[in-house]
Amino acid sequence: MSRPDLNDDTRAAILAQPEAVLEDAALLDALIKADDAARGGNVVDLRGIAMKRMSDRLDRLEDTHRSVIAAAYDTITGTRQIHRAVLGLLDAQSFEEFIADLAGPLRDTLRVDVVRLVLESADADSEDHGLGPLAHVVQIVPTGFIDGYLADARDVVLRPLPNGVEALYAVPPGKLSSEACIRLNLGGGRLPGMLIMGSSDAEQFSPQQGTDLMEFFGGALARVLQHWLR
Repeated sequence: MSRPDLNDDTRAAILAQPEAVLEDAALLDALIKADDAARGGNVVDLRGIAMKRMSDRLDRLEDTHRSVIAAAYDTITGTRQIHRAVLGLLDAQSFEEFIADLAGPLRDTLRVDVVRLVLESADADSEDHGLGPLAHVVQIVPTGFIDGYLADARDVVLRPLPNGVEALYAVPPGKLSSEACIRLNLGGGRLPGMLIMGSSDAEQFSPQQGTDLMEFFGGALARVLQHWLR
């Protein structure tokens, strides 16, 4: 079989920049395959096998590298969102404005569909809690409800939305798919509170995610809320 000759321009380009050939994974792969074909099926090229394994390992390392970069980017983005949310809470000039911020700017900043503030009360069965226009954001529940709802000792729970809790969010079934629940320690002998955030995205909140940012946000929110409850 006759060997194909390189034209002068191609040969000159390779000789001028041989390192370009070594840095091009697709070109190297083609050269290895061409060498294997030239040797025939009865010849084992240990160097070629080693290079193939090294190439596979490099591909895995590059995939890992991209995953690490993506995770770091998500962390930075999440941190900025939480910082903006906390600054927004600090800007409120009244309790009514603070509650309105939860359902508006805060919801938009954190990119969730519904935000509700859940507060325990020994008088939860009373029909009149004086909430008025705040009732679309604040939900009054009986003592012990929050511990039962979270069913977990942690202060932050990220999970798929449990069945039958849509009433707590005041939304129709099927609207939400995942939720973030943050227990709020309101201090001063007060009953606990909880912030719940619901998302239509089933992957926005899951148990595999870290909770450090949410814990920080919950601590800041609880302190601001304590200020308005004095």
